[in-house]
Amino acid sequence: MLVELSIGWVITLNVAAWLAIQFGLAWSLTQFAGSRFNSDSFFARTRNWERRGRIYERTFAVKRWKDKLPDGAGWFRGGIPKARLRAATPESMRIFLRETWRGETVHWLALFALPLFCVWNPPWAVLVNAAYAVAANLPCILVQRYNRARFRQLLARTI
Repeated sequence: MLVELSIGWVITLNVAAWLAIQFGLAWSLTQFAGSRFNSDSFFARTRNWERRGRIYERTFAVKRWKDKLPDGAGWFRGGIPKARLRAATPESMRIFLRETWRGETVHWLALFALPLFCVWNPPWAVLVNAAYAVAANLPCILVQRYNRARFRQLLARTI
């Protein structure tokens, strides 16, 4: 901890920082052209161990709770909510794949912001922030990867 603050200020700063990070990243990434989010890139690519998304169904029961997560893309001008991409055309599926990678990127970047919280938080509060970061972002990452694996399989069948 580099800066010593009262617990009230630590909590206030943590809440403000997480809101700024989460919303700032979501807004910022909706401003980038969709072509910057290649769902076939190294990090976005579906891995063999994901078993075309089945690993997320079996291990995390993603199908049961994925629809309860908010889709922040629709909150910003330029964002494309995934719910709007239900057409079964190859182009709609490619857009969906791209948008799942954009959404996943937002959540990975938010997790990578965690070291910032070491500046004003005591060690125990860094752990609380780490728990929050994982709880707020990991479910979204899992859903994006699950959806991308499933839609990639569907797209392969349609072309």
